[in-house]
Amino acid sequence: IIYDKVSNMMIGEAMRILVMSDCHMAIANAERVLEKHGDIKHVFFLGDGASAIDEMKSYHTDKSFHIVSGNCDMFSTFPDYGETVIDGVRIAYMHGHRYGVKYGTESLFKLAQSINASLVLYGHTHIASVEYRDGIYVINPGALSGSREGPNGYAVIDVTSQGIVPSIMKI
Repeated sequence: IIYDKVSNMMIGEAMRILVMSDCHMAIANAERVLEKHGDIKHVFFLGDGASAIDEMKSYHTDKSFHIVSGNCDMFSTFPDYGETVIDGVRIAYMHGHRYGVKYGTESLFKLAQSINASLVLYGHTHIASVEYRDGIYVINPGALSGSREGPNGYAVIDVTSQGIVPSIMKI
């Protein structure tokens, strides 16, 4: 059961998603987050440290990992873009460097509209943000290491029958 942080009301059963990005070898932070949220089954990693997260999969076999490479994952075999549908929610995820995210997120909203996604996850900027427009959430969880604004962080997203509830978390 999940509670809405604003109204403090129960909003029902939820599917939870853990979103991390830009660990840049701050592996201890990634492991700390995975341990803290042991109940979350869906983990998205948005690049720059993909090989370290890939190694962690063997310790967290109860989780489903969705990993993309970033601009600093030089010889990664992971793609730089992914799409999936979980519990009826279409999710696009990428590092973001190929979408000009340092200059805005308009391209991500257009992408979401073109593929009918409700949720777009991206990294690269090291700045946590949640944007909502026309039924689409565009979320950057921040960075596990070296945040450019505020503390290092990640995101937890609850998907309920009432909607999507994103939360930016501090490490």
